[in-house]
Formats: sequence, C-alpha cells, structure tokens
Amino acid sequence: MTKYIFVTGGVTSSLGKGIIAASLAKLLQARGYKVTIQKFDPYINVDPGTLNPYEHGECFVTEDGAETDLDLGHYERFLNIPTSQANNVTTGMIYQTVINNERRGDYLGKTVQVIPHVTNEIKRRAQLLGQSSEDYDIVITELGGTVGDIESLPYLESLRQLRWELGTDNCLVIHLTLIPYLRAAKELKTKPTQHSVKELQTNGIQPDILVCRTEYALDMNIRRKLALFCNVEVSSVIEAIDADTIYDVPMLMLKEGLDSTVINKLRLADMREPNLKKWETFLHKLKNPKREIRVGLIGKYNELQDAYKSIYESFIHGGAVNECKVIVDPVHSESLETSEEEIEKLLSQYDGILVAPGFGERGVEGKLKSIKYVRENNIPFFGICLGMQCAVVEYAQNVLGLEKAASTEVNSKTPNPVIDLLPDQLSITQKGGTMRLGSYDCKIEKGSLAYAAYKSELIKERHRHRYEYNNDFRTQLEEAGMKTTGVNPATGLVEIVELEDHPFFLGVQFHPELKSTVEKPHPIFVAFIKACMVKKYKSKGSSVDVAAN
Repeated sequence: MTKYIFVTGGVTSSLGKGIIAASLAKLLQARGYKVTIQKFDPYINVDPGTLNPYEHGECFVTEDGAETDLDLGHYERFLNIPTSQANNVTTGMIYQTVINNERRGDYLGKTVQVIPHVTNEIKRRAQLLGQSSEDYDIVITELGGTVGDIESLPYLESLRQLRWELGTDNCLVIHLTLIPYLRAAKELKTKPTQHSVKELQTNGIQPDILVCRTEYALDMNIRRKLALFCNVEVSSVIEAIDADTIYDVPMLMLKEGLDSTVINKLRLADMREPNLKKWETFLHKLKNPKREIRVGLIGKYNELQDAYKSIYESFIHGGAVNECKVIVDPVHSESLETSEEEIEKLLSQYDGILVAPGFGERGVEGKLKSIKYVRENNIPFFGICLGMQCAVVEYAQNVLGLEKAASTEVNSKTPNPVIDLLPDQLSITQKGGTMRLGSYDCKIEKGSLAYAAYKSELIKERHRHRYEYNNDFRTQLEEAGMKTTGVNPATGLVEIVELEDHPFFLGVQFHPELKSTVEKPHPIFVAFIKACMVKKYKSKGSSVDVAAN
C-alpha cells in the first residue's frame, strides 16, 4: 500500500516547504523507495500559466505540457525523474472539476458544498498518483500556503479526513515552521511555532514531525520545549538551519534523521542506508571550483530571481560539472535601450551572455542591442525562446538588412515577420493552456554546436510559446550565415539556430533549463559554460582544462 506524507507550513510563507519535501524525497529515494512529490496550491487560477512572473515566479512546464508551480522544478532537479500534470493541483482545478460534475448531474440533485464535494475531490486528487500504475511506495504532498489562511481550510479538512481513513501508519504530517531569533533578547522564540501547531490542531490535525527553520542551532532545551507544547516526540523535532545552498538541505536532513524518523513512523522496511555518492560528488565540485566566470542574464523580470529559477539552477549544475563557479548577474533588458558606448560599458565585463525567455514588447529593444554587441564582439551567446527569436530578428535587421524585420508579437504590421504566429494560433482567444506546450522532438545536424553538446541526432525538449521562426525567411538567413541546426522532424519548425565563425552563438526555441538536474546537468548549459571559460582564460594566456560532458 502506498504511504502518504503531507508537508504543511506555518508562521510565515516562503520557509521552503518545496525544498524540505524534495530533500526528504531524495533521502527516501536514495534508500531504494519509489517516491514522487505533488504540490497543492490554494489559488483559484486553474494553473500558473496566465500569472505574471512577478506574482508567482517562473511557470514550470512538464513533459506532458502542464503549466505548473516552480516547486515542481525542485522536485525534478532533486529526484531526477519527470513530473506530470498530476503532480500539480490548484483550487481552480478542484472547483472546475466539481462544477463540471454538477453541470453533468453527477451529484444527483444534491446541494453542492465544500464538504463533502470539494473535500472529496481534493482527497481523490491526493491519492491519484498513489493509485496509478507507477506503484509508488511513497507520495509526498506539499500543501501550499500557510496554516490559518482561509483558502487553505478545505485542504486541511481533506487532510484530516485522509488521516482518519488511511490511519496514522499510512498518512503522516510534517509541519514546517519558523523559530525566530530576537537579537535584543538574544533568544530563539518558540511561541510562533506553538501557535502555528495549535492552529493546525484546531483543524483536527496533530503534526507527527516538526521541521524548524532557524538561523541558529536548536539546543536540547528548545527541542524539549517544542516537543512538550506541540505534543510531538523530542526525536521528531528536526532542525532546518539556514544553508549555504539548497543542495545542502538533503545532507542536513540526513544528519537530523528526518528520513529515519519518517520510516519509523510509517512502519516502512528500511531497505538500506541512503546512497548519496553522486550527490556528495556534486556538492564537492560545487563548493571547490577551480575556475570562475561571470555571465550576464538579460531579462525583464530581474527584480524577482524566481522568475528565472530554473536558469539559475542550471548554471549551478553546469558549473559543478565544469568545476567552475558561475556568477550570474541579472541585467534588465530595458537598461540596454541606450547608446552603443553604454552597452559596451555594461556588457564588456561578462564572459558570456544569456538572453532569457519572456513575453510581450517591453524590453525587446534592449535584448536586440545586447545580441548585436555580443555577436560583433565574439562573446559567447545563448538565447532561450524569446532570446532565440530576438537573435533571428537582430540578424535579419543588421546582417540581411531586412526593413523593419521583427516578430509579429512586437510589430504586427512588419513587412518582414521573421518570427510569426503559427496558423493554428491565429484563432485562439483563450490565453490559458493554449500555447505550444510540453515535449517535442528535435533533429540535430551533425557537426553543429548543438550536436557537440548533446552527442545525439534526436532529442526531446520542452516548449512554452506561441510564436515561431518563420520558415519563409529560412533560406535568406542561412545564406547569410545563420544556420538552422535543429528542426522538429514532424512539422519542420526551426528549433535551434547557430552562427558560424563565432566562439559560441546558439539560440533554442525550447526551454532547456527545465530539464537540468543535479545528476544530469543540461548539455547546452555545460557547453555554454565551457565556452565562457575558454573566452576568459585563453584571453588571459592560460590553458583551460575543462571536464568532459
């Protein structure tokens, strides 16, 4: 029978429920258990696909084309297994299903209420993965929000019912909370946690384990106090001290015995001690770099780092492979809508430039100017989605000389739409879930930069966009030197473009950052980082010894 673990949060948001869930899952996976994680979000949006990145960070896309919460990125990066639409549930999805059921008459004329109809649908969704053909030993569910939020109440009631139905041997609750330090009193304070647990108990739920975020170590007196007033065992009070990197957290949780405590409470057979050799090797390389490079990330949502979360993490993974520290500086694309002298001053300090994805007209001019600068000055360039499209537009404007060449997303009346909407997108009026989403094939040309990175002719990558490279201009662009080196074999849509006679100039229509994990860093990020290292250290006259892919 599948066991279920629920992770709730208290005191404040952003404590790191996703990282704790992913870390616990990693430890259990390393012991031989088959584990997956799902996220339940209390907002009424059906999915985060229509949310501004400033609202909710990046939108993480799964293999099957679901637009999901960014925490699913953590799950994949830690576990090295793909998630799916079933791994992310929102209140919007729940209510949409319940209302559709009511319209069909599935409730046989009953008055539709939060209890039992909404809570039953939450319970059904919570157990879907456990009842699937994947035969998971453990399903970990992260409940978004904070205990006490109005929107979280149906989820807590569903959790209460599930614990009663499944029994405490099969359903466990971990409560993540904060132990603040008051500098004036020079004390750690447990009262916020006590109140948070009482709030949870008010909803009929007694947590089994407390995971306590803290800046300072918890001594035994603090642990005993928490155990006594929160009604848990002392061994179930887990310290989650601030870490240098999120990738330290599994090792910290191992030291605290979170995984063994969970195994004991769920009466699981302890298969073996966790095998974390690959993780430890990654951490060693991450913390002992031999080189250092600086990359400019040009985007328009730079005020919120989570808007490009997967890109930042991909640089960490690729940097560790190369034993290189990658310093990523956010550069707002609107700050580059200036003179060539100012652009040179801003960008000449970087060993490479990544132009990030995005939507809309704002900031595009700055992206075009930055691409022109790196193209003409042989600085390694990597463009993702809109970044690739901007590279095509810049080349069409400044090399081909096509008058007012543009994407129709920016200029719908351009005489030279080198980037354009697909025909099947023209009639779409609904924004949610209607883009080109999910995994698609790409055939790569041998001898290209992309082939050197992937070492394969056929790959699959994830997409999230409406606009595409316009094949009507492909011959002109290729004759001028912008080569198409990756194409979707079924549709002929261009996926990858490169420039010859440039140290590294590559643009991709897909989102490679979504598939980078600790155990499998994305090959394009690895290759781009290598190119940046070559630029920096060869220009200084030193040899560059970089790791193999």
